[in-house]
Amino acid sequence: MTRTLDDWLDYQQRIHPRAVALGLDRVGEVWQALGAPRGAPTVVTVAGTNGKGSTVAFLEAIFAESGLRVGAYTSPHLLRYNERVRVEGAEAPDAALIDAFARIEAARGDIELTYFEFGTLAALLVFETAKLDVALLEVGLGGRLDAVNIVDTDAAIVTTVDLDHMDWLGADRDAIASEKAGIFRAGRPAVIGERSPPTPLIAHALAIGARIVRSGVDYRYSRRADGWSLALRASTTLALPHPTLAAPSQYDNAAVAIAAIHALPREHVPFDPAAIARGVARASLPGRLQTIRTSPDVIVDVGHNPQAARELGAWLAANRARFRRVHAVFAALADKDLAGIVAALAGAFDAWHLAGLERESPRGADIATLVARTREALGGRPCSAHTDVASALEAALASAAPDDLVLAFGSFYTVAATLRELAPERASRTV
Repeated sequence: MTRTLDDWLDYQQRIHPRAVALGLDRVGEVWQALGAPRGAPTVVTVAGTNGKGSTVAFLEAIFAESGLRVGAYTSPHLLRYNERVRVEGAEAPDAALIDAFARIEAARGDIELTYFEFGTLAALLVFETAKLDVALLEVGLGGRLDAVNIVDTDAAIVTTVDLDHMDWLGADRDAIASEKAGIFRAGRPAVIGERSPPTPLIAHALAIGARIVRSGVDYRYSRRADGWSLALRASTTLALPHPTLAAPSQYDNAAVAIAAIHALPREHVPFDPAAIARGVARASLPGRLQTIRTSPDVIVDVGHNPQAARELGAWLAANRARFRRVHAVFAALADKDLAGIVAALAGAFDAWHLAGLERESPRGADIATLVARTREALGGRPCSAHTDVASALEAALASAAPDDLVLAFGSFYTVAATLRELAPERASRTV
Protein backbone atom coordinates (compact mmCIF):
# COMPACT_ATOMS: atom_id res chain seq x y z
CA MET A 1 0.00 0.00 0.00
CA THR A 2 1.28 3.46 -0.92
CA ARG A 3 1.22 5.76 2.10
CA THR A 4 1.18 9.54 2.10
CA LEU A 5 2.95 11.49 4.83
CA ASP A 6 -0.39 11.97 6.59
CA ASP A 7 -0.98 8.21 6.42
CA TRP A 8 2.39 7.52 8.04
CA LEU A 9 1.83 10.05 10.83
CA ASP A 10 -1.62 8.68 11.61
CA TYR A 11 -0.19 5.15 11.65
CA GLN A 12 2.60 6.15 14.05
CA GLN A 13 0.11 7.68 16.48
CA ARG A 14 -1.91 4.44 16.52
CA ILE A 15 0.73 1.71 16.86
CA HIS A 16 2.13 2.63 20.28
CA PRO A 17 -0.24 2.68 23.26
CA ARG A 18 1.39 5.77 24.80
CA ALA A 19 2.41 9.10 23.27
CA VAL A 20 5.50 9.22 25.53
CA ALA A 21 7.56 6.14 26.44
CA LEU A 22 10.96 7.30 27.65
CA GLY A 23 13.89 4.90 27.27
CA LEU A 24 16.60 4.11 24.76
CA ASP A 25 16.42 0.32 24.49
CA ARG A 26 13.68 0.04 21.86
CA VAL A 27 14.67 2.99 19.71
CA GLY A 28 18.36 2.08 20.11
CA GLU A 29 17.76 -1.42 18.80
CA VAL A 30 16.02 -0.12 15.68
CA TRP A 31 18.73 2.53 15.27
CA GLN A 32 21.37 -0.20 15.27
CA ALA A 33 19.36 -2.18 12.71
CA LEU A 34 19.38 0.89 10.47
CA GLY A 35 23.19 1.08 10.65
CA ALA A 36 23.41 3.51 13.60
CA PRO A 37 23.17 6.73 11.54
CA ARG A 38 24.71 9.77 13.28
CA GLY A 39 23.28 12.29 10.88
CA ALA A 40 26.58 14.10 10.32
CA PRO A 41 30.27 13.93 11.29
CA THR A 42 29.61 16.61 13.94
CA VAL A 43 26.52 16.47 16.15
CA VAL A 44 25.33 19.07 18.66
CA THR A 45 22.49 18.15 21.04
CA VAL A 46 20.37 20.86 22.69
CA ALA A 47 18.23 20.34 25.82
CA GLY A 48 16.53 22.75 28.22
CA THR A 49 13.18 23.83 29.59
CA ASN A 50 13.09 26.91 27.35
CA GLY A 51 15.32 28.30 24.63
CA LYS A 52 16.07 25.04 22.81
CA GLY A 53 14.50 25.98 19.50
CA SER A 54 16.03 29.46 19.48
CA THR A 55 19.49 28.09 20.32
CA VAL A 56 19.18 25.62 17.45
CA ALA A 57 18.15 28.50 15.18
CA PHE A 58 21.29 30.46 16.13
CA LEU A 59 23.52 27.41 15.60
CA GLU A 60 21.85 26.68 12.28
CA ALA A 61 22.31 30.22 10.99
CA ILE A 62 25.92 30.53 12.18
CA PHE A 63 26.98 27.19 10.73
CA ALA A 64 25.30 28.07 7.42
CA GLU A 65 27.07 31.44 7.32
CA SER A 66 30.32 29.54 7.97
CA GLY A 67 29.82 27.58 4.75
CA LEU A 68 28.78 24.29 6.35
CA ARG A 69 25.94 22.00 5.33
CA VAL A 70 23.74 21.87 8.41
CA GLY A 71 20.59 19.99 9.35
CA ALA A 72 18.27 20.67 12.29
CA TYR A 73 15.79 18.38 14.02
CA THR A 74 13.32 20.18 16.30
CA SER A 75 9.90 19.61 17.82
CA PRO A 76 7.05 20.17 18.00
CA HIS A 77 5.98 21.72 14.72
CA LEU A 78 3.55 24.58 14.26
CA LEU A 79 1.79 23.91 10.97
CA ARG A 80 3.60 21.16 9.06
CA TYR A 81 5.36 18.05 10.30
CA ASN A 82 8.09 18.78 7.75
CA GLU A 83 9.18 21.76 9.90
CA ARG A 84 10.76 19.26 12.29
CA VAL A 85 13.46 18.21 9.82
CA ARG A 86 15.40 20.95 8.03
CA VAL A 87 18.31 20.53 5.63
CA GLU A 88 20.22 23.71 4.79
CA GLY A 89 17.28 25.73 6.08
CA ALA A 90 14.64 23.98 3.95
CA GLU A 91 11.95 21.69 5.31
CA ALA A 92 12.40 18.04 4.38
CA PRO A 93 10.07 17.11 1.49
CA ASP A 94 7.35 14.53 1.98
CA ALA A 95 9.16 12.01 -0.22
CA ALA A 96 12.31 12.04 1.94
CA LEU A 97 10.31 11.52 5.14
CA ILE A 98 8.15 8.80 3.60
CA ASP A 99 11.24 6.93 2.43
CA ALA A 100 12.79 7.20 5.88
CA PHE A 101 9.60 5.97 7.58
CA ALA A 102 9.44 2.98 5.23
CA ARG A 103 13.04 2.05 6.09
CA ILE A 104 12.28 2.33 9.81
CA GLU A 105 9.15 0.19 9.47
CA ALA A 106 11.13 -2.52 7.68
CA ALA A 107 13.86 -2.45 10.34
CA ARG A 108 11.74 -2.38 13.50
CA GLY A 109 10.11 -5.82 13.21
CA ASP A 110 7.83 -6.20 16.23
CA ILE A 111 9.52 -3.41 18.25
CA GLU A 112 7.07 -0.69 19.20
CA LEU A 113 8.13 2.90 18.50
CA THR A 114 6.43 6.14 19.49
CA TYR A 115 5.61 8.98 17.12
CA PHE A 116 8.63 10.91 18.40
CA GLU A 117 10.97 7.93 18.07
CA PHE A 118 9.90 7.40 14.46
CA GLY A 119 10.57 11.07 13.82
CA THR A 120 14.01 11.04 15.43
CA LEU A 121 15.16 8.04 13.42
CA ALA A 122 13.72 9.56 10.24
CA ALA A 123 15.60 12.81 10.82
CA LEU A 124 18.89 10.92 11.22
CA LEU A 125 18.26 8.99 7.99
CA VAL A 126 17.36 12.17 6.07
CA PHE A 127 20.50 13.85 7.40
CA GLU A 128 22.73 10.90 6.42
CA THR A 129 21.37 11.01 2.87
CA ALA A 130 21.97 14.77 2.68
CA LYS A 131 25.72 14.39 3.48
CA LEU A 132 25.77 17.12 6.09
CA ASP A 133 28.69 18.62 7.97
CA VAL A 134 26.73 19.29 11.16
CA ALA A 135 23.50 17.87 12.62
CA LEU A 136 21.61 19.74 15.34
CA LEU A 137 19.35 17.60 17.52
CA GLU A 138 16.82 19.20 19.86
CA VAL A 139 15.82 17.05 22.81
CA GLY A 140 12.08 16.45 22.95
CA LEU A 141 11.65 15.69 26.65
CA GLY A 142 14.29 15.69 29.38
CA GLY A 143 17.50 14.31 27.93
CA ARG A 144 18.81 11.13 29.52
CA LEU A 145 16.05 8.90 28.13
CA ASP A 146 15.06 11.00 25.12
CA ALA A 147 15.42 9.34 21.72
CA VAL A 148 18.00 11.85 20.44
CA ASN A 149 20.35 10.66 23.19
CA ILE A 150 21.09 7.48 21.22
CA VAL A 151 23.61 9.58 19.29
CA ASP A 152 27.00 10.17 20.92
CA THR A 153 27.02 13.96 20.64
CA ASP A 154 30.14 16.08 20.07
CA ALA A 155 28.79 18.93 22.21
CA ALA A 156 25.77 19.07 24.50
CA ILE A 157 23.93 22.24 25.47
CA VAL A 158 21.49 22.70 28.35
CA THR A 159 19.91 26.13 27.94
CA THR A 160 17.74 26.47 31.06
CA VAL A 161 16.26 24.28 33.78
CA ASP A 162 12.86 25.10 35.19
CA LEU A 163 9.58 23.43 36.13
CA ASP A 164 7.82 21.72 33.20
CA HIS A 165 6.87 18.13 32.32
CA MET A 166 7.17 17.31 36.01
CA ASP A 167 5.11 14.12 35.67
CA TRP A 168 7.94 12.72 33.56
CA LEU A 169 11.06 14.49 34.79
CA GLY A 170 10.62 15.08 38.51
CA ALA A 171 9.07 17.50 40.95
CA ASP A 172 11.85 20.08 41.32
CA ARG A 173 14.71 21.71 39.43
CA ASP A 174 17.31 19.30 40.81
CA ALA A 175 15.44 16.26 39.54
CA ILE A 176 14.81 17.86 36.16
CA ALA A 177 18.47 18.92 35.90
CA SER A 178 19.57 15.33 36.53
CA GLU A 179 17.52 14.20 33.53
CA LYS A 180 18.81 16.95 31.27
CA ALA A 181 22.42 16.31 32.31
CA GLY A 182 22.12 12.86 30.76
CA ILE A 183 23.03 14.29 27.35
CA PHE A 184 26.55 15.23 28.53
CA ARG A 185 29.46 13.06 27.37
CA ALA A 186 32.86 12.35 28.87
CA GLY A 187 35.58 14.55 27.40
CA ARG A 188 33.09 16.56 25.34
CA PRO A 189 31.83 20.12 25.87
CA ALA A 190 28.92 20.39 28.31
CA VAL A 191 27.67 23.91 27.68
CA ILE A 192 25.41 25.37 30.36
CA GLY A 193 23.35 28.45 29.57
CA GLU A 194 22.28 29.36 33.13
CA ARG A 195 24.41 31.48 35.43
CA SER A 196 23.03 29.67 38.51
CA PRO A 197 22.29 26.14 37.33
CA PRO A 198 20.98 23.43 39.67
CA THR A 199 23.78 21.57 41.46
CA PRO A 200 23.09 18.17 39.81
CA LEU A 201 23.77 19.63 36.37
CA ILE A 202 27.33 20.58 37.33
CA ALA A 203 27.83 17.50 39.51
CA HIS A 204 26.99 15.07 36.72
CA ALA A 205 29.23 16.86 34.23
CA LEU A 206 32.11 16.70 36.71
CA ALA A 207 31.43 13.06 37.58
CA ILE A 208 31.67 11.86 33.98
CA GLY A 209 34.58 14.13 33.04
CA ALA A 210 32.75 16.38 30.61
CA ARG A 211 34.35 19.71 29.65
CA ILE A 212 32.14 22.25 31.39
CA VAL A 213 31.53 25.55 29.60
CA ARG A 214 29.36 27.68 31.87
CA SER A 215 27.62 31.01 31.46
CA GLY A 216 29.08 33.67 33.73
CA VAL A 217 32.23 31.61 34.31
CA ASP A 218 33.63 30.49 30.97
CA TYR A 219 31.78 33.03 28.86
CA ARG A 220 29.86 36.21 29.57
CA TYR A 221 28.27 39.00 27.58
CA SER A 222 27.36 42.66 27.94
CA ARG A 223 24.85 44.69 25.95
CA ARG A 224 25.29 48.12 24.40
CA ALA A 225 22.99 50.43 22.48
CA ASP A 226 24.54 49.43 19.16
CA GLY A 227 24.99 45.70 19.86
CA TRP A 228 26.57 43.39 22.41
CA SER A 229 29.92 41.79 23.14
CA LEU A 230 30.67 38.21 24.11
CA ALA A 231 33.84 37.26 25.99
CA LEU A 232 34.96 33.64 25.66
CA ARG A 233 37.89 31.62 26.92
CA ALA A 234 41.32 32.12 25.35
CA SER A 235 40.82 35.92 25.50
CA THR A 236 38.38 35.83 22.61
CA THR A 237 35.88 38.70 22.51
CA LEU A 238 33.30 39.18 19.79
CA ALA A 239 31.43 42.35 18.87
CA LEU A 240 27.96 41.28 17.73
CA PRO A 241 24.77 42.83 16.35
CA HIS A 242 21.52 42.61 18.25
CA PRO A 243 19.60 39.40 17.47
CA THR A 244 16.55 39.71 15.26
CA LEU A 245 14.76 37.38 17.68
CA ALA A 246 13.13 39.74 20.14
CA ALA A 247 12.98 38.31 23.66
CA PRO A 248 15.64 39.38 26.21
CA SER A 249 16.68 35.73 26.61
CA GLN A 250 17.78 35.58 22.98
CA TYR A 251 21.13 37.04 24.03
CA ASP A 252 21.53 34.06 26.37
CA ASN A 253 20.51 31.67 23.59
CA ALA A 254 22.89 33.23 21.09
CA ALA A 255 25.70 33.24 23.65
CA VAL A 256 25.31 29.57 24.58
CA ALA A 257 25.24 28.64 20.88
CA ILE A 258 28.44 30.57 20.18
CA ALA A 259 30.13 29.14 23.28
CA ALA A 260 29.35 25.64 22.03
CA ILE A 261 30.84 26.39 18.61
CA HIS A 262 33.92 27.85 20.28
CA ALA A 263 34.33 24.65 22.32
CA LEU A 264 34.21 22.30 19.32
CA PRO A 265 37.49 21.17 17.70
CA ARG A 266 38.64 23.53 14.94
CA GLU A 267 39.26 20.62 12.57
CA HIS A 268 35.53 19.92 12.71
CA VAL A 269 33.99 23.40 12.52
CA PRO A 270 35.47 26.85 11.88
CA PHE A 271 35.20 29.73 14.33
CA ASP A 272 34.68 32.73 12.08
CA PRO A 273 33.67 35.95 13.93
CA ALA A 274 32.23 37.53 10.79
CA ALA A 275 30.09 34.46 10.06
CA ILE A 276 28.97 34.37 13.69
CA ALA A 277 27.86 38.01 13.54
CA ARG A 278 25.93 37.37 10.32
CA GLY A 279 24.31 34.29 11.84
CA VAL A 280 23.21 36.13 14.98
CA ALA A 281 21.53 38.81 12.87
CA ARG A 282 19.99 36.27 10.48
CA ALA A 283 18.58 33.69 12.89
CA SER A 284 14.78 33.56 12.98
CA LEU A 285 12.16 31.21 14.35
CA PRO A 286 8.38 31.25 13.90
CA GLY A 287 6.24 31.61 16.99
CA ARG A 288 8.77 33.43 19.17
CA LEU A 289 7.43 36.95 19.70
CA GLN A 290 6.53 36.89 16.01
CA THR A 291 4.55 39.83 14.61
CA ILE A 292 1.91 38.59 12.16
CA ARG A 293 -0.23 41.72 11.78
CA THR A 294 -0.09 45.45 12.48
CA SER A 295 -2.65 48.14 13.37
CA PRO A 296 -3.24 46.70 15.89
CA ASP A 297 -0.10 44.66 16.31
CA VAL A 298 -0.75 40.95 16.71
CA ILE A 299 2.17 39.00 18.14
CA VAL A 300 2.30 35.25 18.79
CA ASP A 301 4.51 33.34 21.19
CA VAL A 302 4.68 29.63 22.02
CA GLY A 303 5.65 30.24 25.69
CA HIS A 304 3.89 27.57 27.73
CA ASN A 305 5.38 27.47 31.24
CA PRO A 306 6.03 29.98 34.04
CA GLN A 307 9.65 30.60 33.05
CA ALA A 308 8.58 31.47 29.49
CA ALA A 309 5.81 33.66 30.89
CA ARG A 310 8.32 35.61 32.98
CA GLU A 311 10.34 36.16 29.81
CA LEU A 312 7.24 37.47 28.04
CA GLY A 313 6.66 39.77 30.99
CA ALA A 314 10.18 41.19 30.70
CA TRP A 315 9.64 41.89 27.00
CA LEU A 316 6.28 43.54 27.68
CA ALA A 317 7.78 45.73 30.40
CA ALA A 318 10.51 46.91 28.03
CA ASN A 319 8.06 47.61 25.18
CA ARG A 320 4.93 48.74 27.02
CA ALA A 321 5.31 52.38 25.99
CA ARG A 322 4.80 51.42 22.33
CA PHE A 323 1.17 50.46 22.90
CA ARG A 324 -1.96 52.16 24.24
CA ARG A 325 -3.43 48.95 25.64
CA VAL A 326 -2.25 45.33 25.69
CA HIS A 327 -4.65 42.41 25.27
CA ALA A 328 -3.88 38.75 26.08
CA VAL A 329 -5.29 35.82 24.14
CA PHE A 330 -4.36 32.83 26.26
CA ALA A 331 -4.96 29.12 25.62
CA ALA A 332 -2.87 26.23 26.88
CA LEU A 333 -2.66 22.50 27.45
CA ALA A 334 -4.39 21.12 30.51
CA ASP A 335 -1.22 19.49 31.87
CA LYS A 336 0.60 22.84 32.16
CA ASP A 337 0.89 25.11 35.19
CA LEU A 338 -1.93 27.37 34.05
CA ALA A 339 -2.12 29.41 37.24
CA GLY A 340 1.67 29.84 37.31
CA ILE A 341 1.73 31.12 33.73
CA VAL A 342 -1.05 33.63 34.37
CA ALA A 343 0.37 34.76 37.72
CA ALA A 344 3.64 35.68 36.01
CA LEU A 345 1.78 37.97 33.59
CA ALA A 346 -1.44 38.97 35.32
CA GLY A 347 -0.55 42.64 35.71
CA ALA A 348 1.08 42.96 32.28
CA PHE A 349 -2.21 43.02 30.33
CA ASP A 350 -5.12 45.45 30.31
CA ALA A 351 -7.53 42.67 29.32
CA TRP A 352 -7.48 38.87 29.18
CA HIS A 353 -9.30 36.78 26.58
CA LEU A 354 -9.17 33.14 27.67
CA ALA A 355 -9.80 30.39 25.10
CA GLY A 356 -10.44 26.68 25.15
CA LEU A 357 -7.89 24.59 23.31
CA GLU A 358 -9.49 21.14 23.23
CA ARG A 359 -10.42 21.54 19.54
CA GLU A 360 -6.73 21.88 18.71
CA SER A 361 -5.41 19.05 20.87
CA PRO A 362 -6.81 16.23 23.04
CA ARG A 363 -4.55 17.62 25.77
CA GLY A 364 -5.96 21.13 25.43
CA ALA A 365 -7.62 22.79 28.41
CA ASP A 366 -11.31 23.51 27.82
CA ILE A 367 -12.53 26.96 28.75
CA ALA A 368 -14.18 25.87 32.01
CA THR A 369 -10.93 24.28 33.19
CA LEU A 370 -8.88 27.28 32.13
CA VAL A 371 -11.12 29.76 33.93
CA ALA A 372 -11.29 27.67 37.10
CA ARG A 373 -7.53 27.24 37.33
CA THR A 374 -6.61 30.86 36.54
CA ARG A 375 -9.37 32.82 38.30
CA GLU A 376 -7.37 33.44 41.47
CA ALA A 377 -4.19 34.39 39.55
CA LEU A 378 -6.15 36.92 37.49
CA GLY A 379 -7.29 38.63 40.69
CA GLY A 380 -10.45 40.18 39.26
CA ARG A 381 -8.76 41.74 36.21
CA PRO A 382 -10.87 42.24 33.06
CA CYS A 383 -11.36 38.83 31.46
CA SER A 384 -13.60 37.18 28.87
CA ALA A 385 -14.05 33.46 28.22
CA HIS A 386 -14.31 31.87 24.76
CA THR A 387 -14.73 28.34 23.49
CA ASP A 388 -11.79 28.53 21.08
CA VAL A 389 -8.85 30.65 19.96
CA ALA A 390 -10.68 32.06 16.93
CA SER A 391 -13.46 33.47 19.14
CA ALA A 392 -10.97 34.94 21.60
CA LEU A 393 -9.04 36.60 18.79
CA GLU A 394 -12.23 38.06 17.35
CA ALA A 395 -13.15 39.56 20.71
CA ALA A 396 -9.64 40.92 21.33
CA LEU A 397 -9.43 42.54 17.90
CA ALA A 398 -12.93 44.01 18.20
CA SER A 399 -11.89 45.83 21.38
CA ALA A 400 -8.41 46.84 20.21
CA ALA A 401 -7.46 50.23 18.80
CA PRO A 402 -4.89 50.54 15.99
CA ASP A 403 -2.14 51.39 18.49
CA ASP A 404 -2.89 48.42 20.76
CA LEU A 405 -1.18 45.06 21.03
CA VAL A 406 -2.86 41.65 20.96
CA LEU A 407 -0.51 38.93 22.23
CA ALA A 408 -1.62 35.33 21.61
CA PHE A 409 0.38 32.80 23.62
CA GLY A 410 0.35 29.68 25.79
CA SER A 411 1.09 26.79 23.45
CA PHE A 412 2.33 25.80 20.01
CA TYR A 413 -1.33 24.95 19.36
CA THR A 414 -2.40 28.49 20.32
CA VAL A 415 0.08 29.96 17.86
CA ALA A 416 -0.91 27.53 15.11
CA ALA A 417 -4.60 28.36 15.58
CA THR A 418 -3.81 32.09 15.46
CA LEU A 419 -1.79 31.70 12.27
CA ARG A 420 -4.57 29.75 10.61
CA GLU A 421 -7.08 32.42 11.62
CA LEU A 422 -5.12 35.59 10.89
CA ALA A 423 -2.34 34.54 8.52
CA PRO A 424 -3.84 31.77 6.38
CA GLU A 425 -1.19 32.27 3.71
CA ARG A 426 1.32 30.82 6.20
CA ALA A 427 -0.95 27.90 7.00
CA SER A 428 -2.09 26.73 3.59
CA ARG A 429 -1.00 23.17 4.35
CA THR A 430 -1.23 21.63 7.78
CA VAL A 431 -0.16 18.23 9.07
